Amino acid sequence: MTTTHELVTGTPREQTRARYPDEEGFVERDGVRTFYEVYGSGEPSVVLLPTWSIVHSRLWKMQIPYLATHCRVVTFDGRGNGRSDRPEEAAAYSDDEFARDALAVMDATGTRSAALVSESAGAKWALLLAAEHPERVASVIFIASALPLGPLDPALADAIRFDQQLESYEGWAKFNRHYWLEQHRDFLEFFFAQCFTEPHSTKQIEDCIGWALETTPETLVATVEAPDRVRDADAVRELAAKIRCPTLVIHGTDDAVRPVAHARELARLTGGRLVELDGSGHVPEGRDPVKVNQLVRDFVAPPPPATRRWPRGRARRKRALYVSSPIGLGHAQRDVAIADELRKLHPELEVDWLAQHPVTAVLEARGERVHPASASLANESGHMESESAEHDLHCFQAWRRMDEVLLSNFMVFLDLVREEQYDLWIGDEAWELDYYLHENPEQKTAAYVWLTDFVGWIPMPDGGEREVFLTADHNAEKLELIERFPRVRDRALFVGNLEDVTPEYFGPGLPYIPDWAKEHFSFPGYITGFDPAEFPDRELLRTELGYRNDERVCFVTVGGSGVGGDLLRRVIEAFPEAKERVPKLRMVVVAGPRIDPRRLPSHEGLEIRAYVHDLYRHLAACDLAVIQGGLTTAMELTANRRPFLYFPLRHHFEQQFHVRHRLERYRAGRCMDFAVATESDIAAAIAEEIGRDVDYRPVETDGAARAAALIAELL
Repeated sequence: MTTTHELVTGTPREQTRARYPDEEGFVERDGVRTFYEVYGSGEPSVVLLPTWSIVHSRLWKMQIPYLATHCRVVTFDGRGNGRSDRPEEAAAYSDDEFARDALAVMDATGTRSAALVSESAGAKWALLLAAEHPERVASVIFIASALPLGPLDPALADAIRFDQQLESYEGWAKFNRHYWLEQHRDFLEFFFAQCFTEPHSTKQIEDCIGWALETTPETLVATVEAPDRVRDADAVRELAAKIRCPTLVIHGTDDAVRPVAHARELARLTGGRLVELDGSGHVPEGRDPVKVNQLVRDFVAPPPPATRRWPRGRARRKRALYVSSPIGLGHAQRDVAIADELRKLHPELEVDWLAQHPVTAVLEARGERVHPASASLANESGHMESESAEHDLHCFQAWRRMDEVLLSNFMVFLDLVREEQYDLWIGDEAWELDYYLHENPEQKTAAYVWLTDFVGWIPMPDGGEREVFLTADHNAEKLELIERFPRVRDRALFVGNLEDVTPEYFGPGLPYIPDWAKEHFSFPGYITGFDPAEFPDRELLRTELGYRNDERVCFVTVGGSGVGGDLLRRVIEAFPEAKERVPKLRMVVVAGPRIDPRRLPSHEGLEIRAYVHDLYRHLAACDLAVIQGGLTTAMELTANRRPFLYFPLRHHFEQQFHVRHRLERYRAGRCMDFAVATESDIAAAIAEEIGRDVDYRPVETDGAARAAALIAELL
């Protein structure tokens, strides 16, 4: 056997990850290259073993970010998929070859000993390594182990005729070489539906099908034909008898691939601890990642005993943890307003913020306490920007592809609240917090408030039947969880009024959104974070901000994300013609915290600013604003009764449906379509709208106080 090691740097990346490897490379053994990654440092080390070559190491995407904050994590693509080689001969996929690959990767990464974590077929290689190389294995975790320790489900066992050509292929009869070669994708769709028996597993199934399509049916056939050392129960018992390290066996009771009875027998043979996950399927690390992450972490790197100081109940100050969404700056504006009002009602209240850029910029400028754990949050705004195209962001699909980022951030939250005591959690569109608390209601240890300014995910028309199905499936899952665990949300506040809720259905056969919202939300009214009465004299305000009364001031701003760069550029290009139409025009372009002003075009007489403090004051003073389709800026302009043009992002269902519905109700703004609006169209619209008298519906000014009063009842 020959082994070589190659370190790789600067390799291309796939879609946004919650955490990227600190080291990656290839190890070559007998002409076959295996790709590996290393995350984190220190001890202990954890090796996440590959499973069947039908998928690669991205199967562990929900575990890696969390475990890497507590351990050193090594993972590698099993031969046959990912960035590892795909040898053609069946002998290359034997159990011994996979086990030797694991040892070669451990050697290449300087991993003397490690905890092994296996999934499904990976249990065979974990068993071999623990039995025959005990000095390299500190402990073993078997998840959904696929070991021959008893009879299979009759429907599965009776249907499989792997080498026979059949007249029809239904159910498990699709586990057949001939069917794989002819109908590869259909087999994958069937197989992963069996792996994920939990309802609403569309994203997990999609992921696995995508990873499986990175290999070939011929490779899968070779893996089935490979020599099998762990071929029967006697071989398993012989190996298990040699294991001396601690073991943990995790198995779902609804596993349709391997019955839970096999896991019970494995735990008995190894003397290990058995954890049965009620209702889980064959890939619990994908579908129930919070529980699996905690089980793995507590087994391989148990946290030290807490050294808390216990304050007597009557003596200690009340504490709140505020989780504010980083997707734009609007959440920060209303959240600090609510926090201010809460402190008026409870002067002793301490508020910690779990937040990330650009929200932290607002919080720090106000002297708020941003919790140090915020530094561990994965970048949600960055993900959304990476998903955007020219003024186009498919918000729903981008959110679905952010699953590992959301889970990683929830685990940061969970670690924080396990270590520190809070009386109240507030989540403003903290989707990860709301979803995973409902998925894991036992994790709730404080009063919890949920805020949002829209209800219901709505499909875009060009998404077809598939998007209708996916959005309805997502909505249905949330509705079911909320109905099943109503105690999770102690308060649910809709930032607005019942009439602002979009008059649509959650999906075919699902409730009418306004009717459901009326039963499940309180409505404190809109929260601007300021009172327009602060600006009774616009001329005085303009003078204070440096704007002359004889000029027409147009502000162009796209919020706190970097998605609006294309809109800024087009409006800038419209400036010369707009200036011809409005000779006294003064245009101020605000790039925001995530767009480099130096990368924007410029014209004589045009101002480009990187940041404007208290932007709402400038918007109150302007004669016209040109904005994206975000709710916060649009409602600030509505409250200040300023004319504005707004350009909803294409495929952004919230801006296209929810925000537009609300603005139409307020008779506010002029909606324009970026896809068809030329520079001349924009210049003409600026000339028509600038300085126009408006007839908007009034916006309430006490929303923050009303929201705080509802929240304060929980304290």
